[in-house]
Parts: sequence; C-alpha cells; structure tokens
Amino acid sequence: MATDAPPPQKGSPDSAPALPSTEEFVEVQQSAEFGELRQAHRSFAFPITIAFIAWYLVYVLLSNYAGDFMGTKLFGNINVALVLGLAQFLTTFLIAWWYARYSAAKLDPKAEAIKTRMEGGA
Repeated sequence: MATDAPPPQKGSPDSAPALPSTEEFVEVQQSAEFGELRQAHRSFAFPITIAFIAWYLVYVLLSNYAGDFMGTKLFGNINVALVLGLAQFLTTFLIAWWYARYSAAKLDPKAEAIKTRMEGGA
C-alpha cells in the first residue's frame, strides 16, 4: 500500500538517530560496562552449554555402548532410551526458558543502557 506522504526530512523528529562512529564502537567495546555485559553472558552461556553437551554425549554413549540398559522397559513399551531421548527435548526447552529469564533480568538492562548511551539518549 503506497502513501502520498513524502519521506521524513533529515533532522526531523521521525528520522533515525545518527549512527555512532567506529571509534565510539571501539570505545564502548573496551569499556568496563561492556565487559560486565560480556562477562554476565559468558558466565551463563558457557557452563550451560558445556553441561548440555556433556548430557547429550552421555545419552549418545549410552545408546551406543549400553544397549541392554537403554532397552530396559520402564512401563509398557516405554524404555530408558525413549525417556532419556525425550528428556533431551525437555532440557532444550528448559534451557531456552531459563536463558530468556536470565537475559531479561541481567543482560537486557545492561545492553539497553549501552544502546541508549550509544544513540545519544544519555
């Protein structure tokens, strides 16, 4: 749907804020505030990633080398392999949910403060 309105003029309130220079980006990247943001992300992401990969590898190794254990019936036609396989999906969703909460509480406010400062709002 086309409109007859002209594009916004430079300097008008509807125009986008000026982009920071390369030097400003480098300055922010080297700031303590950005370092705290990066540390907060890494302190969550790295341990969870390592734990999930280890959990996945245990599942794969059990599937390959512990066939009798994985084939153990728990109830009906449900065996250990099926339960652990479904638990892989469950842990994936739980980690995503947990990260979303962590990010909203710890990362987003810090990132928003940096963004606002970079855009000249603070």
